Amino acid sequence: MRSPTPGRRARRCAAKLLLLAVVPFFAPVTAVAELTRIELTKREPWSGGREFGERGAYQRLRGKAWFEVDPGAPANRTVVDLALAPKNKAGRVEFAADVEIIAPADLSRSSGAIFYDVNNRGYPTCLGTISSGGDQFLMREGFILVFSGWIAELLPDGKKLVLEAPGASDRGKASRGLVRAEIVVSQKTARSSLSGNSGHGSYEPTARGERGAVLTRRLREKDARVVVERSSWKLEKSWPVFQNAKSAMPKIELVLEGGFEPGVIYELVYEAKNPVVQGLGMAGIRDLISYLKHSRDRGNPLLLASGSPAARYAYGFGTSQSGRLLRMLLYDGFNADEKGRKVFDAVMPHVAGGGLGFFNHRFASPTRYSTQHESHLYPTDYFPFSYGEQKDHLSGRTDGILRRARAAGVVPRVLHTQSSSEYWHRSASLVHTDTAGGKDVSLPSEVRIYTFGGSQHGPGNGMPRPRSRGQRPSNPTNFRPLLRALVKAMDAWVRDGTEPPPSVYPTIASGSLVPWEAAESGWTPLPGVAYPKVIQQPALLDRGPHFTAERRATVQPPRVGAAYKVLVPGYGSDNNEKGCLLLPSVAVPVATLTSWNLRDKSSGAPGELLSLQGGHIPLLRDRNARTAAKDPRLSLLERYRGFELYLEQYLAWARKLVRERHLLEEDLPSIDRGAWAREKLFE
Repeated sequence: MRSPTPGRRARRCAAKLLLLAVVPFFAPVTAVAELTRIELTKREPWSGGREFGERGAYQRLRGKAWFEVDPGAPANRTVVDLALAPKNKAGRVEFAADVEIIAPADLSRSSGAIFYDVNNRGYPTCLGTISSGGDQFLMREGFILVFSGWIAELLPDGKKLVLEAPGASDRGKASRGLVRAEIVVSQKTARSSLSGNSGHGSYEPTARGERGAVLTRRLREKDARVVVERSSWKLEKSWPVFQNAKSAMPKIELVLEGGFEPGVIYELVYEAKNPVVQGLGMAGIRDLISYLKHSRDRGNPLLLASGSPAARYAYGFGTSQSGRLLRMLLYDGFNADEKGRKVFDAVMPHVAGGGLGFFNHRFASPTRYSTQHESHLYPTDYFPFSYGEQKDHLSGRTDGILRRARAAGVVPRVLHTQSSSEYWHRSASLVHTDTAGGKDVSLPSEVRIYTFGGSQHGPGNGMPRPRSRGQRPSNPTNFRPLLRALVKAMDAWVRDGTEPPPSVYPTIASGSLVPWEAAESGWTPLPGVAYPKVIQQPALLDRGPHFTAERRATVQPPRVGAAYKVLVPGYGSDNNEKGCLLLPSVAVPVATLTSWNLRDKSSGAPGELLSLQGGHIPLLRDRNARTAAKDPRLSLLERYRGFELYLEQYLAWARKLVRERHLLEEDLPSIDRGAWAREKLFE
């Protein structure tokens, strides 16, 4: 057997040392940035010790961070119910969060930038959403990846990143209030978690709340509620425990006699107790990033040999729920630490649409989101929607996402990225129009918006997938290459002031942002294809007199008022969208790629929007096939005459995107492979 080279021996020794370093590492922290200690319990090579070019090998650290915050500090005053949380002898509120770091083993080889991924329901997303297919792009760029728990309703299992937050009490007694839980299933079942997810906890009912709880059902959101007989259902509660860590909330399941019908909306309203101080999740993100950027304490795991922090910049990235959390973090003033320093230099809220979230409220439920059919009345899409100052034509209020950050002088660079599905499912037009949907609004100079046309909420793999719960197969558009290019642009914008590409999104002024109804959208009817008769359109909701100022609901379910006006990208002659940033697969199409899909009858409530999904309607091969099918769209051979011309146009569009800095040169080979994968369509 050949002897290993000295370099190989060194790498193997380093890997062995890392694997042995699983004994908890405890580092006390002096009172810096309100993070009091970090305990690392695991160190291991990342990706088997693989080296990422000049950045070298990466390592993965896992552990927990402990925090203390002063309820009286101005930076903490937006944390709902913080004054009602138990305090230590110093008058501070304590909490903790799981922490994970993936960083170069030699920190001096990093780029000096933290890439903080706001995990989605306890799990990181950036590696799959950005790096997948990109040969671990984030590592090659030298980013230090950081993740931490920020959701207290997650049930601990050793895998999810969890926030451990205290509860709120009223003069020593557990706080109480009305809670609303909604359940929609796609397959018949006898039981379901109140949270809608088996890995999440729910708020515990009081004895009176369990007796007086009201369960209703309705097929569609606007249907009248029908009360379900109390004797036909019950609640079953348990307290999951993992390695002596008790969940802040119990697991509660609703058991229904005869079972839940697919697609039907079941709604339970009850009095609950023990609300957690969920807003501490954002305070924890703030203080962790501030500590890693600024602290020279030996407990900082990102210290260089010189004793200086390796991280000079910090970027926040969040997908869907996590993107909304970033918008909320800015809105609630958490981009300034307790010393007034900027936390994130740039943020990229991805597929967040016009939403904020149920993140910093009494009886908050961070994992809930509102769609057209499911969970429509949760506080997700509410004013303000836009980054700049805007007036709510329904309530008369004036506000903006960046208002507090601007007042504190800590406005980050913002690259707001979204699929075109967000216009149908996440009220995305309200990010760049007035609340009446009548005119475009100006963006602050620090903000860019990029809408990926012909795509759905989650990226596909580039090829059509079988139909599942929708009337059409899911949208296969893979927008990851666009995200990679924009991450590089974001880094350059912060690091050396290089302006990113101009915003690309549909506008009212250009005629590319239009009413969603079929007659006004430019949609050409297709045989056998049903066009939506509904859309996710938020309304001004009345949750009681204490909600706007105190974020405490006293009216459940809320009273529904007038609706905000949402718009969608208009359609071209092939029913693909206009005014958006288009990948070659959309600009040079072999299909109509819709940003909406409708529920199939097998999933219940047919014709309602299938949550966050788009669709795929192939173009036919030749004129005879489309004439027989009565399809008005030009066929493939009518458009391109053959595969060669299709490939020429496809690659020309890709090179155009490279020139515009919307696509990286290194991603051209994968784009090229995507074109060749469609060659058989022309045979």
